[in-house]
Amino acid sequence: MKKIAGQNVVIVGATGLVGSALLEILLEDSEIKEVLSLVRKGTNLDHPKLNEKVIDFDRIHEYIEDIKGNAVFCCLGTTIKKAKSKENFKRVDYLYPLEIAKAARENLVPQFNIITAIGADPKSVFFYNKVKGEIEEALKFLHFDSLNIFRPSLLIGERNENRLGEKVGVNLSKIINPIMVGNLKKYRGIEAEDVARAMAQVYHTSIKGLNIFLSDEIYDIAHEKIPGK
Repeated sequence: MKKIAGQNVVIVGATGLVGSALLEILLEDSEIKEVLSLVRKGTNLDHPKLNEKVIDFDRIHEYIEDIKGNAVFCCLGTTIKKAKSKENFKRVDYLYPLEIAKAARENLVPQFNIITAIGADPKSVFFYNKVKGEIEEALKFLHFDSLNIFRPSLLIGERNENRLGEKVGVNLSKIINPIMVGNLKKYRGIEAEDVARAMAQVYHTSIKGLNIFLSDEIYDIAHEKIPGK
């Protein structure tokens, strides 16, 4: 597997379910010298390779010079319930990732990695899926050397906040995952750590162009079935 000459990477959304797992992986990666983590609130994490910067995401244009390196990992995401309005939801899931991507492109970052969701479609009648599809479409027009979109199904893992609906879904997925085969495999619930591992694995490949990975493919990559090998 051909590796990128690891230097500096940027992660946004490192306090979330996937982001926190990914941050840990990146910090322990011997190919990476520094991880810049852009956060809304400080985390008090301490690691010699971690450069944590608290920023105002509504003023991303002030931090353009920081968004540079070998790759950007965007793990931003919220729910309409948490955002409290569709407008706020779109700000977090569309506007912020797009502004970060534009800054990365301006600084000639070759690779951009983002988590969206299964069912992402700009023409969807479901607002959540529509916004996820819209950010995917917007990113395509920035023409990164490597744009990697990860579309997981239901994420499994311990969250800080209580989401009853997701807990029910997680418990159900443990029962039905084994019988979801063939074309249904992409709808299987997936561990957040597997998504994080897959993102780190893809970073270290020479894969170019636009690449979209669904849950079953993400699982395979996380378990070392690397694209292009």
